[in-house]
Amino acid sequence: MSILVSGVTKLYGEQKALDNISFEIESGQIVAFLGPNGAGKSTMMKIITGFIPASSGSVKVNGIESGTDNNEIKRQIGYLPENNPLYPDMYVREYLEFVGSFYKGSVGADRIGDIIGLTGLVTERKKKIGSLSKGYKQRVGLAQALIHNPDVLILDEATTGLDPNQIVEIRNLIREAGKKKTVLLSTHIMQEVEAICDRILIIDKGRLVADEKKSDIYSKVKKNRQVVEVEFDRDPLEASLKAATGADSLVRVSEGKWRLESGSDTDLRPVIFTFAVANNLTVLSMSKAESNLEEVFRELTK
Repeated sequence: MSILVSGVTKLYGEQKALDNISFEIESGQIVAFLGPNGAGKSTMMKIITGFIPASSGSVKVNGIESGTDNNEIKRQIGYLPENNPLYPDMYVREYLEFVGSFYKGSVGADRIGDIIGLTGLVTERKKKIGSLSKGYKQRVGLAQALIHNPDVLILDEATTGLDPNQIVEIRNLIREAGKKKTVLLSTHIMQEVEAICDRILIIDKGRLVADEKKSDIYSKVKKNRQVVEVEFDRDPLEASLKAATGADSLVRVSEGKWRLESGSDTDLRPVIFTFAVANNLTVLSMSKAESNLEEVFRELTK
């Protein structure tokens, strides 16, 4: 077991930031940690990493109790916080050597060189951090989180503010790290979750509202209506199409292309194919709208 969170509550005065949160994360998983702004994601991450204490409950990382005075926890975890605090006047390699000096005897020159290569910082290693682009600064932040080869990575908004190319590069780094480590990733980018995560935790108002495998999360929202878009080689008679499918709503999108909506549980697609054959029509394309992760997120946190 990499991370075990049991009944964690966090109070700031009378405000309850976390309310009896519990979950387990096995080794080798990349887990998305989702929630609206102010839901308690960063607070939970800071408690796991030992930056702040919980008001009640417990957190264990690799069987070790987390706490603000527990240096052993800090050896187990690599942490990239949302604001990625760096020293802008230090050179990249100099900064990584500085961070590595905190971990006595475990980070030598070879390890620093390997991390610089792994995170794509070879061409920037002799530059001052303050002169780097946001994408390269994120790489430096990820490098410092990986420098001591931790078993667990905690990444808070690792790709915020990056351009599309930089996002793909950082995602690839996270995906590679996730092959050997446990990764807990906070993000607002749903495509990121779809691309790299195995499991999804959703938190809202300090409570855990979903804990599912990525493939199962869509069952949390059941569509009340099905929507099918179909394109024929020519327009059918509207009344005939409506009568044959029993659609509640029928809209002509463009020549030959129609959108059908129905509250019935019966899949419209086989019915449409049967209608097309009976009326000598060719179906050029057809698609059924499915629940996506953004819909699930909105439904659970609205």
